[in-house]
Amino acid sequence: MTSDPTATLRGDLTALLANAGLVDVDVDEALADEHVRSSAYRRVVAVAAAGENRDGDRELVAALVRDPDQLAAKSAVVDLVDRVAAKAASPAGFREWADGILPEADRLRSEGNRAFVRRRVGDWLLYSSVKAGHVPTEAELAEATPWMQRLLAEESTSQPVLALLAESGHTRKIRNIAKNRA
Repeated sequence: MTSDPTATLRGDLTALLANAGLVDVDVDEALADEHVRSSAYRRVVAVAAAGENRDGDRELVAALVRDPDQLAAKSAVVDLVDRVAAKAASPAGFREWADGILPEADRLRSEGNRAFVRRRVGDWLLYSSVKAGHVPTEAELAEATPWMQRLLAEESTSQPVLALLAESGHTRKIRNIAKNRA
């Protein structure tokens, strides 16, 4: 016996909204319109990420990736990764958290979406290690996306990191930002 995808989505969405304390979202409208659902997911993720307890994040990601709109699912998972990474106290803590949610994120149907989430986690691991004082090697920096390199160029206060970015950043813009800040 196969389960009804609409019933599963309704159940997941209802539970996510209830857990986040969001009572102003029309579940039927969210089921019918992926834009309304995406907006609801952003709000659910914001509430979840604002909390200190990360215990429910794996279940949150599991529910998100079951959404038939895989773009909405990936976007919500990436939003969660970004928000949790921004608050992470240490690279080790973020890695442990990421190791807990990645098996669920790996259930995204598209390899491209799975790879995007993994790459975003890798970017944030680099960011948190730089923030903790690590100076990446040229090879480590080359693995970072242009998005993360630009973020490091704009935010890092480490002169060795800025010098490396000024020399080896993926784009001229990244190299110039780092050069001007060094």
